[in-house]
Amino acid sequence: MAEVNGQEKTEQATAKKLSDTREEGRVAKSPEINSLAIFSTGIFILYFVKGFIGDKLYEISVYIFSSLGKLDITMELVKLYILKGSIFFMLIMGPLFLGLVIVSFAAGYGQVGFRLTPKALIPKFSNLNPVSGIKNKFFSSQPFFELLKSILKLIIIGWFSYIILAGMIKKSLLLVDNTVEETVQFMLNNSIDFLWKVSLIYLVIAAADFIFQKHKFKKNLMMTKQEVKEEHKQTEGDPQIKAQIKSKQFEIARNRMMQEVPKADVIITNPTHYAVALKYETGKYSAPKVVAKGVDLVAQKIKKIAKENDVHIHEDVFLARALYKACDIGDEIPENLYKAVAQIIAYVFQLKQDKKRKSII
Repeated sequence: MAEVNGQEKTEQATAKKLSDTREEGRVAKSPEINSLAIFSTGIFILYFVKGFIGDKLYEISVYIFSSLGKLDITMELVKLYILKGSIFFMLIMGPLFLGLVIVSFAAGYGQVGFRLTPKALIPKFSNLNPVSGIKNKFFSSQPFFELLKSILKLIIIGWFSYIILAGMIKKSLLLVDNTVEETVQFMLNNSIDFLWKVSLIYLVIAAADFIFQKHKFKKNLMMTKQEVKEEHKQTEGDPQIKAQIKSKQFEIARNRMMQEVPKADVIITNPTHYAVALKYETGKYSAPKVVAKGVDLVAQKIKKIAKENDVHIHEDVFLARALYKACDIGDEIPENLYKAVAQIIAYVFQLKQDKKRKSII
């Protein structure tokens, strides 16, 4: 198990690390898949255009060999042959090269999808460090592993190719009595036969390498528990800071709530644990509204502010608890509590009117 600063990488890569890695252009992909796709596509193209290629090979072979004994080599003749050879090459190889270019992009897209990664284009000056470059090239296990993998791949393909070609060579001994057209056709058929058999071998190699590259990439991206914690802090925020922010927000909300207590019409309390401040304006509210509420210390503070501002306090154990549980701040009271609250509000309004009359007298 790999270690970072003495800690083992035991955690799978997070979604953020996978995304950041992709932004840098690092993805799990196998070069063997691209090679297989190009190789196989080349075979398919050759198979479908082999008749055309055979005709062209036959024409140019007849053209060259029929006049080989009576040629007068001149500069003009050399230019003519170069021109004909270039046209022949373009006609034969043009479709093949075009198909290979298209499939190379398709193979890359099939492995990792399409995504622009500008970060991958930014030059890294650390890569220009000759000391680290020499260390990575000659004192790292990766180059030797890749070399060993290439040698093993070469041995496997070479061995199978030898077996396939040995049989073809035996068949080619019978070409002595064949015509040029038959010889060309034999060469094409056996070439395609050889290529698709090799491609099957390469398919097994590419599949194994793809699975290995995925496993290796996943293993290299594993993280320590500390790295996961640090990343969580960066994305979600430090828990301590978040707690401080939450506490500050709660304090601000509570202070704002306390500012509404002096404007309330009545405080319903139980009388020690719960306190709910209600306000009602005829024509503005369809029912009394909760402007503040709290339990324990907050409830005591609400009652203290109410006393200081001459807000009526009414003790009702069951009503105080029911209002606290049923309503949030800013909510109107539910219908099932209308009657109980209406009696209290009416009583409070009556007290206010009596005070006004006494003050006038």
